[in-house]
Amino acid sequence: MTSNTKKIMFSFFAIAVLWLLGSSSAFAADVINTQAPYTKVIFSVGAMIGAGLAIGLGCIGSGAGIGSATGSACEAVGRNPAVQPKIIMTMMIGMALAESVCIYSLVISFILLFANPFKTFILG
Repeated sequence: MTSNTKKIMFSFFAIAVLWLLGSSSAFAADVINTQAPYTKVIFSVGAMIGAGLAIGLGCIGSGAGIGSATGSACEAVGRNPAVQPKIIMTMMIGMALAESVCIYSLVISFILLFANPFKTFILG
């Protein structure tokens, strides 16, 4: 990669991180009582960022797995069309397993946001 491409990618990454942090902290400041200690605000922002990272990384992996399965299945059907039903069935099972990772990450993000198990340890 050229130097300009690296600079552009880094600037997009920095803007995305600042945007995520800014929106999370603004939301947390509105939701939590203004007279609450800062530990509650920091904990809430951390939970929101963790939930966003959980669903984001889970969906990236799931999307890559589904895309890989679909591409490989298309190549296999193109090479040998006679075994299409077997290939399609195997592809669907693989795609369902890859999609389950995304669903698990969604559950983890909901747990972090709404039923956080660390809330009692940190906030009392």
